[in-house]
Amino acid sequence: MSNIDTIKNFVITEFLPGTPAAELAVEHDLLNDGVIDSLGVLKLIAWVEDRFELAIGDEDLDPNNFRSVEAIDTFITHARRTAAA
Repeated sequence: MSNIDTIKNFVITEFLPGTPAAELAVEHDLLNDGVIDSLGVLKLIAWVEDRFELAIGDEDLDPNNFRSVEAIDTFITHARRTAAA
């Protein structure tokens, strides 16, 4: 399963139950549309840390990193490259 699919499944399970995965566009703005609120962002961050074994620092807490499935995937890819360097 790709990161995109994994992230979509989490978002749907936690924030959009019953929504078919095909209906959630990877660029859909989860924050502006109210799908994820501030507490949801904290839950999402904790899940990303656990699922992808990443340490998310204060400098990474930019809402744009968690705005969409695509943004979350980009953040994870970048964080993994940074950690490996």
